[in-house]
Amino acid sequence: MSRQGAITRAAAYFDDGSFIRDLTRRVAIKTESQIPASHPFLRTYLTDEIAPCLVRMGYKTKIFDNPVKGGGPFLHAERIEDAKAPTVLTYGHGDVIRGLEGQWKNNLSPWTLTKDGDRYYGRGSADNKAQHSINMTALEMVIAERGRLGFNSKIMIDTSEEIGSPGLHEYCAQHRDMLKADLLIGSDGPRLAPQRPTIYMGTRGALNFDLIVDLREGGHHSGNWGGLLANPGVILAHAITSIIDAKGKVLARDIVPDRIPNSVRAALADAEIDPGADGPTIDAWWGEPGLTAPEKVFAWNTFEVLAMVTGNPDRPVNAVPPRAKARCQIRFTVDKKPETFLPALQRHLDRHGFGVVKVQASPEDVVMNATRLDPDHPAVRWAAKSVETTMGAPPAVLPNLGGSLPNDCFTDILGMPTIWVPHSYASCSQHAPNEHVLAPILREGLQIMTGIFWDMGESPPKLQ
Repeated sequence: MSRQGAITRAAAYFDDGSFIRDLTRRVAIKTESQIPASHPFLRTYLTDEIAPCLVRMGYKTKIFDNPVKGGGPFLHAERIEDAKAPTVLTYGHGDVIRGLEGQWKNNLSPWTLTKDGDRYYGRGSADNKAQHSINMTALEMVIAERGRLGFNSKIMIDTSEEIGSPGLHEYCAQHRDMLKADLLIGSDGPRLAPQRPTIYMGTRGALNFDLIVDLREGGHHSGNWGGLLANPGVILAHAITSIIDAKGKVLARDIVPDRIPNSVRAALADAEIDPGADGPTIDAWWGEPGLTAPEKVFAWNTFEVLAMVTGNPDRPVNAVPPRAKARCQIRFTVDKKPETFLPALQRHLDRHGFGVVKVQASPEDVVMNATRLDPDHPAVRWAAKSVETTMGAPPAVLPNLGGSLPNDCFTDILGMPTIWVPHSYASCSQHAPNEHVLAPILREGLQIMTGIFWDMGESPPKLQ
């Protein structure tokens, strides 16, 4: 009975094909939360696939209806070994983005896990079925080797993450005592680079909103009125250039941090972003001057134009359009409060002579709040040491992911520190056709998580 024995079991579970068989079954279940007709499969995934697996591992399980209409159910599982031992909550989501059948290369089915070299293709393979499957298997390997975990384990599987996790905040608030834990250990998102294990402790937030120029009713002939009527598309374009310059520096300084904390800068000092063979080439000249690439995406706020329209681009007519609209987004760290952004942008536009441009919240979009655990926190140092012990090299330590997750449910509502260990990479094509995972990351992920859960039972971090 040893740490290495548990890790060897985990590697063997991958090598003999057992893990791939588990993942194949899970990918085959069409858990598309964006498609109402697929919603029955959300419950099927929990009741027929995940719950039986956890029951075999000695967990008690229960399915909870979502407190919000339109949201999928939640699975809660727990294995309580000792009331005096630390408790770890593990999170994953079983729902996926729509399958997009017919758009995958070589006519692959999104619901059939297909091997091609080191890649396994299938919807949910990267986001998030492989990731929570790795964590469940790692827990199983520790139990098999030690006979027990050595700590208390609670597991939550969400089935609405891909539609913004409606009901998750309410669910956590309603079941705060049931979900109480000392630490969250979850897996989602990509590694910093395919070959480098990564941990992160939070996420950037996301706020979507509209910039609108609405000048008049209807379009007017550009031959008769061009030069006499202000063009809303032109006004909007110039308004945007007052917010962000041609090289990506945000000029509206009230929406960016005043500084990067020293602990965050130190944690990112050895980080290097590797987009992978299929990823885009990084534009080194773009973004905040003086920052490294990791600082730009993990420690700074960005302003993005997601879409912009004036007139009818598909069928333009010879008329000065009456209206222009841009859907924009701010990705932000914990260093700025999101409720200040839209008023700050409106003040900025007014000061620069663009009072006709109105900043409006997007009613259909929910603000994703930013979270961050300080890189010097004991749980962070403990997790990094565990990964290094398993892999022989230190992981990348990111204060927060560049993307967004509902991590504030755990940090703010449940009041626990959060550690995320991703088992994917940036070019996995999640949310697109050809989503896939890399076999080496799957195998390493099983070893890493088995080491982490072994260490939690052997020498847990000091969290109190």
